[in-house]
Amino acid sequence: MAIAILAGGFVAWGTAPVEPPVASDVPAIVTPEISLEIAEPTEPLPVPEDGVPDDTLLGHIPYEEAPADSLAPIVADGSILLRRAAAERFITMAEAAAAEGILLEPVSGFRSIDDQEYLFFEVKAERGQIATTRAEVSAPPGYSEHHTGYAIDILDGSRSDIGLVEAFETTDAFRWLQENAAFYSFELSFPRDNPQGISYEPWHWRFVGDRHSLETFYRATNLTTSEASPEANSPPPATP
Repeated sequence: MAIAILAGGFVAWGTAPVEPPVASDVPAIVTPEISLEIAEPTEPLPVPEDGVPDDTLLGHIPYEEAPADSLAPIVADGSILLRRAAAERFITMAEAAAAEGILLEPVSGFRSIDDQEYLFFEVKAERGQIATTRAEVSAPPGYSEHHTGYAIDILDGSRSDIGLVEAFETTDAFRWLQENAAFYSFELSFPRDNPQGISYEPWHWRFVGDRHSLETFYRATNLTTSEASPEANSPPPATP
């Protein structure tokens, strides 16, 4: 699930199609300053046999909000942020894709708990959804991967007719990500039939390229890399 401010001022909510971006208005990828500071590891949580931690809420795992000073922009207007390490690798990945004619368009990165409050409760009320139904496509506040600064929603910049919907899996951008994202330490967060019971989100990817990001997502679950990422049998990465 995602909230996204797209080029031209359009806003994408839930599974609504994204308004066509104007080529000249697509935010330019910028290179952030990269910090070499290593975050302190977090204390592992006990893992039950089914791989889903006991402190979940409606199937979602709790996450802390990334500190503001740990974030860096990945678009020129600064509207989309990721943790610095994730930002650096996403930019490198996007440049590699562009060299092959694939436009990876970021539409949502870091999201605050306040943002998630609106996205979960207000949109739930607007659509007349019960909490369990809403939780299939949107995390409750405090339980979104976007809070971490490591998660990103990606669209195909050449397919403005396909937004944050399952049909994204038919795009060239998704196929490129399947084959190459693992080389840049990104993996699909919610594949089909994931143990958390979250709806399939082919547009939602997360960075697991350093100790802190790996512990953030894997300390509370025993999901294997092969379940969440198409790393095996992938071809060599494209040259940036």
